[in-house]
Amino acid sequence: MTVTYTDQVATCSGMGVFWKLLFRWRGSIYKLLWPNLILFAVCYFSLSFAYRTLMTQSQRDLFEKLSLHCLTHMDLIPVSFVLGFYVALVVGRWWSQYQSIPWPDSLALNVSTLITGQDDRSRLIRRTILRYANLSILMTLTMICPAVKKRFPTMGHMIDSGFLLPAEQTVFESMNAKTSHSNYWMPLVWAATIVTQAKREKRIADEFSTKTLVHEINKIRSDCHNLLSYDWISIPLVYTQVTTLAVYAYFIASLMGNQYLDPSRGYPTHPIDLYFPVFTFLQFFFYMGWLMVAETLVNPFGDNDDDFDVNWLIDRNLQVSYVIVDELHQEYPKMKKDQYWNEIFPAELPYTEATKHMQTAPFLGSAQHIELGVEYMDRRIIVANAGNRRGNVCETNRDFPNV
Repeated sequence: MTVTYTDQVATCSGMGVFWKLLFRWRGSIYKLLWPNLILFAVCYFSLSFAYRTLMTQSQRDLFEKLSLHCLTHMDLIPVSFVLGFYVALVVGRWWSQYQSIPWPDSLALNVSTLITGQDDRSRLIRRTILRYANLSILMTLTMICPAVKKRFPTMGHMIDSGFLLPAEQTVFESMNAKTSHSNYWMPLVWAATIVTQAKREKRIADEFSTKTLVHEINKIRSDCHNLLSYDWISIPLVYTQVTTLAVYAYFIASLMGNQYLDPSRGYPTHPIDLYFPVFTFLQFFFYMGWLMVAETLVNPFGDNDDDFDVNWLIDRNLQVSYVIVDELHQEYPKMKKDQYWNEIFPAELPYTEATKHMQTAPFLGSAQHIELGVEYMDRRIIVANAGNRRGNVCETNRDFPNV
């Protein structure tokens, strides 16, 4: 799933660090592009072979005219502009979708802090609220992510994994019989109702705490709604079609327009003859690779190498939620005086011998080192007279006691 290489580019030295990334296969442009590249190469060299060995002179003349015509007009296709704007739109949408993924950590922290009590009833309330939050997130992801849908194809699988109870499945089934709309929000309604019940049982101290918990529950609902909105409202199909047609039309034209022709014919655009079109293949690699990037990122909840690890996220969220509201509820290490207790704050934190050279002085502003003359040190204030423009000199804090 997600390919991470941040650790390999932490320090840039020599000729750079990106060179080592060029030889990785998983998540690489080579893995995405090689079928298209092979097809383009077969088509290009087939035309070149036919031109050089199979065609008659009249056929070669026609081939050359078509090649020159394609070369002249292929630049009319605005492939750079269309493709660049489309990829920028897709990348922005891709990151926004990641930021919309709901995380239950904030809700868990608030539940653990605001719902007090060590008895089984309080523990049940805390765990149930977080289970419902994770269940709502899971139901949302099964609607938009094929990998999650394959893992949890039915509610029975959710029961087996502990997200859902059989009695709750019955409620879902009865609601499904009443409406055809998605019911991912039902567990959050239950969670908010449990918060209200906990307030009535005086397990929540005040109304502000209740409002905070309901707000956190509603934030998860909002994030789930955003994910479904991204899945429902795609980038307009016409834009995707225009971009795809522009790229493929450009390279179909380049199959003819970038052919090497007989130099003896005197074409000014074909002064030499080469068998391998280096720059044509580089152009294909960059433009088509750009389009493949957009195709990969347009739906980050699929099965590509760079798609989000949502199955891992589901496991992580449930485990961390239970740890926060149960295992760590009102648990913390014994408080002791820190080592700077008598100093109030450390004058300087220690460095290891290997990192001593990284120590820097605090930044005090760009004007800190300006050298000022004696005339700048005069503390007298000159007040301009608006009538005759003559200056009157006065002493600071004596003529102006409010300064």
